[in-house]
Amino acid sequence: MENQKKKIVVVMGATGAGKSKLAIDIATFINETNDKVPFPRFEIVNADSMQVYRGLDVLTNKVPLHDRKGVPHHMMGTIDPNVEFTSKLFRDLAIPIIDDILARGCVPIIVGGTNFYIQALVSPFLIDDIVVDLDEYILTDNSREEDSMPRCMEDQINQNSNNLSNDYNRLKEIDPIAANRIHPNDHRKVKRYLSLYSSSGILPSKLFQGKTSAKWGRPDRFRYDCCFVLIDASLPVIDKYVDDRVDSMIGDGLLDEVFNIYQPTADYTKGLRQAIGVREFEVFFSNFHVNNDKNFNLECSGSASVTNIRKFLKGNLGDFFNLVDEKQRTLLNESINNLKTNTQRLVRRQKRRFNQLRTLFGWELHCFDSTEALRGSENYWQKEVVEACISLVKTFWCDTSSTRLPKLDDYSNKLQSRDLWTQYVCKPCGDRILRGAHEWEQHKIGRKHRKRVSAFRKKYLPSLCKDTQVTDVIFMGHA
Repeated sequence: MENQKKKIVVVMGATGAGKSKLAIDIATFINETNDKVPFPRFEIVNADSMQVYRGLDVLTNKVPLHDRKGVPHHMMGTIDPNVEFTSKLFRDLAIPIIDDILARGCVPIIVGGTNFYIQALVSPFLIDDIVVDLDEYILTDNSREEDSMPRCMEDQINQNSNNLSNDYNRLKEIDPIAANRIHPNDHRKVKRYLSLYSSSGILPSKLFQGKTSAKWGRPDRFRYDCCFVLIDASLPVIDKYVDDRVDSMIGDGLLDEVFNIYQPTADYTKGLRQAIGVREFEVFFSNFHVNNDKNFNLECSGSASVTNIRKFLKGNLGDFFNLVDEKQRTLLNESINNLKTNTQRLVRRQKRRFNQLRTLFGWELHCFDSTEALRGSENYWQKEVVEACISLVKTFWCDTSSTRLPKLDDYSNKLQSRDLWTQYVCKPCGDRILRGAHEWEQHKIGRKHRKRVSAFRKKYLPSLCKDTQVTDVIFMGHA
């Protein structure tokens, strides 16, 4: 029965919206309040894909110990930075922690901006699980014989698995439907699909059809009874907050952190080096050198030693700028600006993905706006965000009904089974790839897209009619 599921609270939000602060404020308020009816204590489980790693505390914006206000934090800085930590590994480590918190009579708050970690945690279905339970699935799959992989193809995949540039084309030959679902640069997922096919002989797209796809992300299939809190803010305000936060991080030692893990020609698709802010400084560090006339004991090789560079990085940023030439100052400025820009792009991706949880999967997200709080209104934060959210959480915790789950409409069901596997290519926007009908529809209403379509039409198609269907056919292609 639904009301027998254990209850958890999930606080989600884009980078900079205030999700970590909100979770701590909720937990602190409830843990320190003596109500007439005692309320369980709260503990936080981190679900941020980069904060789970050890290291880069400043860059990944881990909450310092003194700011946690005594609230226990789990899955924070515990994973080796060189490990390729997947959503399956996160789920397998987080579930026992959550179960232990619940067994002690406490309430787990899952906090993060990585929606696929949260999906993996609450949903009983992952593509990684299919290989484990494959025998049972194959017994009910009539297409196994025709979809089985030839031995020569398996050998080819194993021999060439390290060639990232060819992996996507290989997947497209094997399973074009699955290839259309993912971006060509998503090397991790491409390799996962190839590995799945190599070990099972079943097309990945087949595994996401029928009853298996119905399990993924559906509220009525959740592992727990969930209260989803989404903290959000307007983009201009978050953008300014991101700019200010990056500047603050530079002053707090971000450069030193990144240099500590810097390696020339490093693999930025694995482990902690995937974090935004690592790759952005590669060109700067690779070109960094200090002239010998700066009264530092440097070697005559033309490049500073690791020890001396770290001394510079730990010093005052203004003095550091004076130590490098104009080219290096330019490279450093470009690196910092790239960090800001890429973080702001991440915010937009996160917002789109959280919206998809609601529109595609039917998740009931309770939204709280932190815009005024980010502008400096502490009173607004306390009254309109924290206290309102606490009221929601208490109501959720005391509610024993099983009727809160929303029903997915026919449109969402159709998207789950079909449109999520359709890839759209926007020609006017430089062959940008959009995955699924929802992403395509959202992209079409964007201001930049509309301007590019107008310029594209004037340049290449002056006689094009303005009918929407005709426009879609010409400006969008199914890959």
